Amino acid sequence: MVKKRLVDKETHAEEEGLTGPLSLLATNITQNIKINNWGKNMRTIPKVILKKQGIHGSESGHPWIFQSEIDYVKGNFKPGDIVDVYNSRRHHLGRGYINPRSQITVRLLSREEEPIDRDFFVRRIARAWQYRQRFLEEPEYCRLIFSEADFLPGLIVDKFGPCIVIQTLALGMDVYKELIISVLAELLKPEMIYERNDAPVRTLEGLPLQKGFLKGQGDTLLTVHENGLLFYADIEHGQKTGFFYDQRENRRLLSKFVAGHEVLDCFCFTGSFSIHAAAYGAKHVLGVDISSSAVEMASKNARLNQVQDRCEFREANAFDLLREYSDAGRSFDTVILDPPAFTKSKSSVENAVRGYKEINLRGLKMIRPGGYLVTCSCSFHMDRNLFRKVIAEAAADAKRLVREVAYLSQAKDHPAIPAAPETSYLKFMVLEIQ
Repeated sequence: MVKKRLVDKETHAEEEGLTGPLSLLATNITQNIKINNWGKNMRTIPKVILKKQGIHGSESGHPWIFQSEIDYVKGNFKPGDIVDVYNSRRHHLGRGYINPRSQITVRLLSREEEPIDRDFFVRRIARAWQYRQRFLEEPEYCRLIFSEADFLPGLIVDKFGPCIVIQTLALGMDVYKELIISVLAELLKPEMIYERNDAPVRTLEGLPLQKGFLKGQGDTLLTVHENGLLFYADIEHGQKTGFFYDQRENRRLLSKFVAGHEVLDCFCFTGSFSIHAAAYGAKHVLGVDISSSAVEMASKNARLNQVQDRCEFREANAFDLLREYSDAGRSFDTVILDPPAFTKSKSSVENAVRGYKEINLRGLKMIRPGGYLVTCSCSFHMDRNLFRKVIAEAAADAKRLVREVAYLSQAKDHPAIPAAPETSYLKFMVLEIQ
């Protein structure tokens, strides 16, 4: 019997696909796993036995098993295979897929000893679709499958009306890609299914980067409906799957206060917040983003919604522009800050704190009395309490008296699992400035 210990885990998990930081281990997986060939029946599902010491999140409902939690594996397996997980007392914790190349070695699909077959995926996907139909006003345009939060770890599915975009971000889920595509085709009957599997995290799982149509053919520049407005989604070249649905309900909140306002929207990307502000009656909106292609798309979105007369978009570094405007005494009624993630690991949280404080301090200095700051963070490691603390310190340094109007999270098509805090990543805060 070969006896090898697993390496220590890293305790980080990325927010959007929830795939976590993955370490490339030795190509010979037996270097890092103790294997016990406990039976002659090769079709028996291998058993992953957890260590006695430590607290295992999977016992409280977390779907991940880290390398450092595993004592040994009984039975032969190859990466991507289905395994059963047991604690040291041999209590069954769940069934999932294994990949020794990943720090998250096992991702649980079920707490039951049920077959992981077509019927399993039909039930999971049908339930996810029923959930969206129940809780969303525009279910034809939504995140249909949100990985762990829909009990299908490593799978992202976005619905763009008649087109579905799919990502299989982990090896164990990629094994079932063709089956999943057939289930999606059967249940939702889309005209097109597009694979957006060019996320770099796939290389860490030993998977190729690829994209293209899996069913049908058509234009990859689609139109999304959100809160009665229209937005272009570039499913071939846009970020992630082409559109960010997770702020849908938060954008709607702008309708309560932006009418007649001059608005500065920093990190505007393709203009979703800007267009909403203009549609809700803002007098003028200046959107700023460092990406020329994003600014071009934002301008197209303004024309699509016939608010181009009140929207201006500028290619610029938002940090530099905020500093320039605040030093020059520029003022606005509402400032919106929706930056990309400033940290994807615990080790860089300190730098992220400085970044968030800087932009919020500058933004707060420019808001007229009675105006509003809309500020966001999509960094999982910037937790809710820390984010609130950073904003409070920025307000104190800016010498502004503020009142919290709302502190929300992601939209309902991005549900969260209480036992898996990584599934709750978005912070959205609205402050009234005195």
